[in-house]
Amino acid sequence: MKVDKISYQETNKFSKLALDYLNKDEKLKPFVNHFPTLENFGKQINEKQDHLVNRDILVEVIRKQNASFSLSEKSKNNIDLLADKRTFTVTTGHQLCLFTGPLYFIYKIISTINLAEQLQKQYPKNNFVSVFWMATEDHDFQEVNHINLFGKEMEWDSKQTGAVGRMSLNGFESVLTELKSVLGTSENAKKLISLFENAYLNHDNLTVATRYLVNELFGEYGLIILDGDDKRLKQQFIPTIKKDILEQGFKKSITKCSDDLANEYKAQAYVRPINFFKLSDGKRELIKGVITEKEIDEYPENFSPNVLLRPLYQETILPNIAYIGGGAEVNYWMQLKTAFQQENIPFPILLLRNSAMLLNVGQNKKRQDLGFSIADLFLDEHQLQKKFVLSQKGAVVSLKDEINSLEDMYVSILAKTTDVGLQISIKSQHQKQLKSLVQLEEKLLRLAKQKNESSLNQISKIKQQLFPNNSLQERHDNFISFYLTHGENFIKIMKENLNPLNPNFVVLSPKIK
Repeated sequence: MKVDKISYQETNKFSKLALDYLNKDEKLKPFVNHFPTLENFGKQINEKQDHLVNRDILVEVIRKQNASFSLSEKSKNNIDLLADKRTFTVTTGHQLCLFTGPLYFIYKIISTINLAEQLQKQYPKNNFVSVFWMATEDHDFQEVNHINLFGKEMEWDSKQTGAVGRMSLNGFESVLTELKSVLGTSENAKKLISLFENAYLNHDNLTVATRYLVNELFGEYGLIILDGDDKRLKQQFIPTIKKDILEQGFKKSITKCSDDLANEYKAQAYVRPINFFKLSDGKRELIKGVITEKEIDEYPENFSPNVLLRPLYQETILPNIAYIGGGAEVNYWMQLKTAFQQENIPFPILLLRNSAMLLNVGQNKKRQDLGFSIADLFLDEHQLQKKFVLSQKGAVVSLKDEINSLEDMYVSILAKTTDVGLQISIKSQHQKQLKSLVQLEEKLLRLAKQKNESSLNQISKIKQQLFPNNSLQERHDNFISFYLTHGENFIKIMKENLNPLNPNFVVLSPKIK
């Protein structure tokens, strides 16, 4: 595969906050602890090693959660290493998306694994373990119940409600039947079907199925998969649960930080007086009634942190030094800097997950035939079509020279008089003639486009394929279509080419012979 790297700025697909953070803009310093550099991780390690984490309970819970799974020797060793105070985690998290959901689910985990490996080389006296935090308590089923494959949406239709991780997989056979009908009978298709059948038909709920699937895809790299929906883990979070529910003790600090961030950027998450949900069978609801201290002490597992307090939960129970997420995640973590200070918990180093786009053989050949560079693909469709038309032999659709000459002529005319009324009239005539030239240029461009209609349709097609619904491929497409082409090498290819400390967008394309 050929690798091209495009600056995030050039893609025109990332927020101002994300771009400023990648550029380590000083405006963001009040909202982070350290910017992500290899050197700064040394500072982060020193700060986190003084923060007590109950490693014994953490190891026991992880072993229990993974007891029925076939873990790699590296994953088993990483679990053991967590008992050592010299060991730190690098974490990412995500919802339990069907068949892993959009491609960036894969990229987040690879970024996390690669960062842990980089830190291991840089700080060999410590140990670094990659962790995938499953958002099992999330209740937005509509966000996880479908994938986009071959231009169509495939959906798991279920009437279940509440925490998605607790949802039963009864009746999931129909989803796999639909998937089989479109995957074909290639060896890679058979491997995928076997993988998905083992995941979704041999396990009771979405949490266990997702754990199996992620372990099969990434276990060889030592990834540890953690479910926060656990009583023993939440017992360690009881003081925070009480502070939020009984005292509304985080609203002031998070609101202040969010308001400060909003002076320059849009805050991502809404701050509530109480930032926990109540979990019960089939329900995850906002807390409205009276909750007693005794109830929290006896049943902490019934209380689920929202998006703003989940990071505090994570950093309370993990010896974590880095969190890898998308732009929206980095945004809402920045709303929490003061809450971390209030609780005396070290704020982890935030990293934007790697972003990438993959071209297949046909797309890359068509790009080359049309005369476009990889960077050109990030132009909007109209710009790309205009660039193509202007590049054609004999194309005379630009009146730039004439417009410049018109400008020079009117500058000269204006210099011949000081009468204000006459100058206004001259400027008015200039604008009328300029407008006529621009309209004429558009007509010439339309005529040229008509002559190149077939090629322009091809441009529209490749733009829609690579930027479905005008969004990035990674936010829409599932990994299945790429696995069908590359097989088990797909994960390896991405792992070789994604570097979380290199702030560039990666484009992978087949080499054209």
